[in-house]
Amino acid sequence: MGHKEDLLEGAKKCLVEKGFVRTTARDIVNASGANLASIGYHYGSKDALLTQAFIAVMEEWGEAFASGAKGEDGSLERFRGVWENVLAQHEATGPVWAASLEVALSRDRVPDLRAMLAASQAEGRRGLISMMTGTPEDQLDERDVRTLGAFYQALLNGLMIQWIFDPESAATPEEFTEGMRRAAETALRGQSRSTPAPATPDPRPARPIE
Repeated sequence: MGHKEDLLEGAKKCLVEKGFVRTTARDIVNASGANLASIGYHYGSKDALLTQAFIAVMEEWGEAFASGAKGEDGSLERFRGVWENVLAQHEATGPVWAASLEVALSRDRVPDLRAMLAASQAEGRRGLISMMTGTPEDQLDERDVRTLGAFYQALLNGLMIQWIFDPESAATPEEFTEGMRRAAETALRGQSRSTPAPATPDPRPARPIE
């Protein structure tokens, strides 16, 4: 590998071990065997490199999350299979989720890094939609990303936060899937009650206008 690839691998390692905020440029250099000047040359800044590392880690884990998940695309079985894979890797993924949460809560301490991570959200949402539904990412439009993608992202982030706080009380894949099914059924019942029934046509012939 060249310096650019070495830096990315080193940044991924530091991200898992130390998180965003505590990782220094020197840490990445030590982990990669590259030099400080190469960070600016290839990525522009340490934060930009760490953001690329985060995206790369998420892509790798996304492939693992979807690998072997059974069920038709978009089905509850598929939904459960993906979450089973997610939780099977929670020990490995937990530090990175905790690091991203740290950035989200850091407010003005790392504004550039926050902005970069926020800009990468659409890419992650596209991946989640494709993972769950089987729709190729290049066929998804902006509305897909901002609705279905945001919904799946909220589920993923929420489930991982449950595991970070207390793995023992976090929902299992079966419970998570059952909750999804019940929420959907409740919403559909509420929609059917609020939708007025179509008017029944009067079977009597219309009276002629006199």
